[in-house]
Amino acid sequence: MTAASMYWRDTLRGYSINHSLPLPFDRYRLSDERRTGLGISVSFDFGEDLSRAFLTYSSSNGITPEQLALASYFAFMFKLTNGECDLCIGMNTHGRYKEELMSVIGLFVNNIPLRCQLDPHWSFHQLAEHVKEIFTNSLEYSYFPLQRILAQYPNATKPVFLDTSFEFQSYASTTGKNQVMIGNARLVAAPFSIKIDEDEIMSKFDFVLTIQHDLDTDQLSCTINASLDLFDKITVDRMSQRFCSMLEQLLNINDNQMKKSIYELSLVLPDEILLMKSMNNTQVLFPSVTCIHHEFVHQVMEHPQKVAVELDDQSLTYDELLYYVQVSSLNLLNEQRVLVGDIICQCVERSISMVIGMMAIVMAGGVYCPLSPRDPEHRLHALATIACTFHLVDDLVNKKSIEIGVPLHNYRSMILDEFSKSVFVGQEGELFLGGIGVFAGYLGRDDLTSKALVDIDGEVFYRAGDLVKVDNKGLLH
Repeated sequence: MTAASMYWRDTLRGYSINHSLPLPFDRYRLSDERRTGLGISVSFDFGEDLSRAFLTYSSSNGITPEQLALASYFAFMFKLTNGECDLCIGMNTHGRYKEELMSVIGLFVNNIPLRCQLDPHWSFHQLAEHVKEIFTNSLEYSYFPLQRILAQYPNATKPVFLDTSFEFQSYASTTGKNQVMIGNARLVAAPFSIKIDEDEIMSKFDFVLTIQHDLDTDQLSCTINASLDLFDKITVDRMSQRFCSMLEQLLNINDNQMKKSIYELSLVLPDEILLMKSMNNTQVLFPSVTCIHHEFVHQVMEHPQKVAVELDDQSLTYDELLYYVQVSSLNLLNEQRVLVGDIICQCVERSISMVIGMMAIVMAGGVYCPLSPRDPEHRLHALATIACTFHLVDDLVNKKSIEIGVPLHNYRSMILDEFSKSVFVGQEGELFLGGIGVFAGYLGRDDLTSKALVDIDGEVFYRAGDLVKVDNKGLLH
């Protein structure tokens, strides 16, 4: 037992044995809360084409169907847990590790942990080879009792792999799924869950994915059993659809997905893609935009004698204000040699002179940069130095703040994972905002600009830094 003990200790070294995988739960159960035992069971058939592609890949790459199914499960869990790279699940083994035990009647079943530390940049083929090695090595020591494995972790309250499991069942249609032959004896395996309704079950596990292989028809199917204490039925339905969609991506011979990095796999379903598109269908026609000084001149022509600006007992009409603005702007152009796009700082208290200076700068084609006389001198000097060094070439536009809910007109929102891939409905991701309100960048801080503004499909998006989810109605949370 020494070699087996050392193997399992090395396998689980550094792993947080009480760490719960971040599955897309609808509810969270407290550690001391008892489970009801109610579960939901959802199944789907691979179909002839997907079954053939699955078994063809298995035979042509020297990997068993069980190992390939396990590799697919790890890839699925990686995406389902939003990029968890250190995955540990449970798997039941028959425990007949010696040839002389194969024909002996008795209970040898043992639950073992399967730990996969994957690299998101691996191709699926690389992952499959890694899982093949894990599977082979783990089976060699599968006889080591689970109790002995857990005894090495006295502080472990509830190892996560006991609740998140994988099963692979091979059977012949003529004998049935749960019947096995040992010598001349036919045994019926007891199910790990008990059916109590059309799709409801009694189960002691949180999440179990089972792949069944009918040896007579060479067809495969999948069943997901999940606890109703943690998941809603619709969530389990969607997870089964996501797993099927992922398998179709992997085994599509026309897509060459096997050579792509596994982080590029998508669990977003077709109807969710349409939802995201409709959520960002915010385009509306705005009235033609004119510059502020053009609007100012228009007001002067319409209402020259009306009061334009007033402060305490001082006031100027539009006509008077235009006169002072023109004088100041001509001074900037002729005396200060201001060019279009130059950043012009103005350091004055709130006053009518401030309004004159602001309009004069804009009318001269400069970029208005307000400074406060109340700021410390070193800050004013630093801001003025930056302003004199850098130029803005884009027109400034008014920006609206984006509220969590739905995108405003002519804005777009995207929710991406750490690999810049779209997340599925209900999965947490980082919010990116695009559209008319995206700013040109941080003045004099290219480092901040490169972090905040990213190019996505040829469009500039602002990286908000907020973690959000989208629900099935297209609302952000």
